[in-house]
Amino acid sequence: MNFDALTEEHLDALREVSNIGVAHAATALSQLIGKNITLQVPKVLMTDIKKVPEVFGGAERIVVGIYLQMLGDARGNILIVLPRESALRLLSRLLPKEKSEGALLTELEISALKEVGNILASAYLNALGALMRKTLIPSVPVLSFDMAGAVIDYVLIELGEVGDLALMVETEFFGEDEKISGQFFLLPDPESLALILNAIGVKL
Repeated sequence: MNFDALTEEHLDALREVSNIGVAHAATALSQLIGKNITLQVPKVLMTDIKKVPEVFGGAERIVVGIYLQMLGDARGNILIVLPRESALRLLSRLLPKEKSEGALLTELEISALKEVGNILASAYLNALGALMRKTLIPSVPVLSFDMAGAVIDYVLIELGEVGDLALMVETEFFGEDEKISGQFFLLPDPESLALILNAIGVKL
């Protein structure tokens, strides 16, 4: 399915499906860190993925990017982005005795953040898969601790779609004191997008 053919009805349906998926992911993160996590209603937008760093405050802002592939009956990609400050606050809750000073992450911290990405992606895909009556699983996560521009460059290489439009489902989540925030992006393949819409009963 060509992304250009999407109507407002299609986008509304994807927004609703993603709302359910991200709610599951937020619950999983809440249980992991012992704090309430709230989320914004997802935005569903078509964008040039090269412009995504603007969402994070510019290409030079340091972020943690956790990238996973969506595997199983539908294909696509998931990118979870945490500003550096939020990633370090999250780590302080997960690993209170580990001190990296934030310049470089230790192996234990990298492993912990990858596990956070895996938990969030699994919760999202379990909810989406249940709605679709399909099996969806995340790949092993890849983590980047770099400038936002470099993180997106890595995703572009993996996608092999330099300059192409991508459908992005974006949501923001916050800790109860707003000290932990991040963004969750779903980038479905065009073929899988049609599969998702068909499965939830939206006419193409």
